[in-house]
Amino acid sequence: MKEKIKSLIDSVYGNSFLTHQMTQLFSDIEKAKLCISERRKMSWDQQDVVLITYADQIRSEGKKSLPIFTGFFNRWLKESFSHVHLLPFYPWSSDDGFSVVDYHLVEATSGDWQDVADLKRSSNLMFDFVCNHMSAKSEWFSRYLRQEPGFENFFIAVDPDTDLSAVTRPRALPLLTPFTLSDASVRHLWTTFSNDQIDLNFAEPDVLIAMINVLLHYLEQGADYVRLDAVGFMWKVPGTSCIHLPQTHTLIKLFRAIAEEVAPGTVVITETNVPHKDNVAYFGNGHDEAQMVYQFSLPPLVLHAMHSANVETLCQWAQSLMLPSADTTWFNFLASHDGIGLNPLRGILPEDDILQLVEKLQQQGALVNWKNNPDGSRSPYEINVTYMDALSPKSSSDDDRIARFVLAHAVLLSFPGVPAIYIQSILGSRNDYAGVENAGYNRAINRQKYDLDEIEAAMSQAGSLRQRVYHRLARLIVLRREHHAFHPNAKAEFTAINRSVMQITRTTENNQRITGLFNFSDRPQSIHQQYNHARELISDCDLTDCELNLAPWQVMWIQDK
Repeated sequence: MKEKIKSLIDSVYGNSFLTHQMTQLFSDIEKAKLCISERRKMSWDQQDVVLITYADQIRSEGKKSLPIFTGFFNRWLKESFSHVHLLPFYPWSSDDGFSVVDYHLVEATSGDWQDVADLKRSSNLMFDFVCNHMSAKSEWFSRYLRQEPGFENFFIAVDPDTDLSAVTRPRALPLLTPFTLSDASVRHLWTTFSNDQIDLNFAEPDVLIAMINVLLHYLEQGADYVRLDAVGFMWKVPGTSCIHLPQTHTLIKLFRAIAEEVAPGTVVITETNVPHKDNVAYFGNGHDEAQMVYQFSLPPLVLHAMHSANVETLCQWAQSLMLPSADTTWFNFLASHDGIGLNPLRGILPEDDILQLVEKLQQQGALVNWKNNPDGSRSPYEINVTYMDALSPKSSSDDDRIARFVLAHAVLLSFPGVPAIYIQSILGSRNDYAGVENAGYNRAINRQKYDLDEIEAAMSQAGSLRQRVYHRLARLIVLRREHHAFHPNAKAEFTAINRSVMQITRTTENNQRITGLFNFSDRPQSIHQQYNHARELISDCDLTDCELNLAPWQVMWIQDK
């Protein structure tokens, strides 16, 4: 493995990576190996379901939030979830954690590393490695501005007259931000996402060493899954798109090789909110890059199917999915702390269909973020809305709203791969417009935080939307975890039974089979198929008829006996 790591570094840095730097790197790797005694799970199975949450999601006045969350998790969520994805829980200055001030510390109001270790006793953990950029309030950046030796190349200074028109832009914000250094000179620095998120210069070997130390620290602190945030932008070459460059792919291979050397079983997951063909490139050859990639096309395609009552595009896309090896799988989700990305629809749906979906959702209260295009135009980049409100018109009854919501999550849980569910979803949350007004940005619509007593009272209230959603989703997740046919690598077949009904058939190597039927319409559907000696798992009933009647937005999981 040492030779592989050295080869990957040489292929990117050549002679610029000096002998003493290589010696330091391998010394850091060996020290980390000695610190890690815990054995990680070596693969994934149907038991793996991830909860996405903030460390300060559940609060109680005067108390650290991580212990509060751990108690809440153990009371309400432990039976449903095998992993907890803690969104960035380090000191931060903006973007709800994604502008990291210090990678090596826990935000003091949330707790400390011991509190993370306490949660680790209840759940496997997924950490964010915010590798592309860090906070303008960080000590690293302050040392850069002070022009201290060793930090002069930590960030990317560019002549503002440089032609950067080819650079892919995820935001409608300036790419370069001017900063004044201690000698009063002004440098224009690369800021892909905001003027408080300064892109790191991975072309500088000392930056790579510093960031590998961050990765090693997270492995030492118990990360089972490592999410590489915004990783597609990590390497910059003016005159190119500055996304998905070969050096970026090589650095991900390097991160994986180091993780496998230090903590075998660690899963590296790439977060690249881009068209599907670019997203899947991060699997590499199936053995050398990310073990999982975010399945960004799934959330908007499920929305499109729901709003059009047409499953044909969803089925066609799903049936085309191919993994490069059994060492890879999908990281599936419907909702997250971010909006619902639209770029992953491009190349799958016509642009007019995408714009129609955006307009329809806006009419129902969703917000939209935009991006700048190289030709000077702008396009919708993401829809900001809770997934609950994205699926249903404002006028829907709670019964219809829950039916649509459960259907969508049953699709998620039926897909090949590892499913992840955002905490706002299992809490049955609605659009938080007050949060948007207070925070001043659209993504706050789906980032509400809760007082412990208030959220537990709401979840315990008989007949409330939150209680009903929680119990329906929790039961569905537990069912999924009990059946080998939902193993991430089990065979999956997708069929449009008719325009509005999708069938997903999951089959194990020893021919255990579960067939999912999903009615995406507001009308009953009769399905003429023979199901002898079968059981419908959700209702826990035997099937004896060859004709099945699906109510509007109903899902069935049918297991062969």
